[in-house]
Amino acid sequence: MKLIKTILLIIVTIIGILLIIPLFVNGNYSCQREVTINKNKTEVFEFVKQLKNQNLYSKWATMDPNMKKIFTGTDGEVGFISRWESEVKEVGVGEQEITNIIEGQRIDTELRFIEPFESTDLGYMITEAVNDSTTIVKWGFKGKMKYPTKVLLLTMDIEEMLGNDLQEGLDKLKTIMEEN
Repeated sequence: MKLIKTILLIIVTIIGILLIIPLFVNGNYSCQREVTINKNKTEVFEFVKQLKNQNLYSKWATMDPNMKKIFTGTDGEVGFISRWESEVKEVGVGEQEITNIIEGQRIDTELRFIEPFESTDLGYMITEAVNDSTTIVKWGFKGKMKYPTKVLLLTMDIEEMLGNDLQEGLDKLKTIMEEN
């Protein structure tokens, strides 16, 4: 009987620790990558502000050729929504809405993930002219994990996971823009 009580005490202690640790973990995360494109800023911005164009360069959009896509509103304008549904776990179900545009400079979006997990992140793309024929594009995300799942941030490198995918997409964007 004493052995069972000791085992139960150990289990309760472990569960308690796992529930207490997330209270002290900052759930915020962010990631940004950039690429230099040999095209003028106006051309680049006009291309990236169209969410449908992400289907050509975003890693997540190209992971499932059978993904169902639904568009609502006028692409390239605040309020436009790009919705996706995929059987591929890494893609899942969700939508992205344009929430703000600073013409020629920045586009902000809200990403609402539904499956395989619920989450809302903020995304953005920024274009900066280096000169008349060269543009830097910055692509980033900001989000917040809630209790108790934010404890996963102690074991996951969000910067690397998201960053690699963002960089792959930016590299594809560079190729697309420079070929045209």
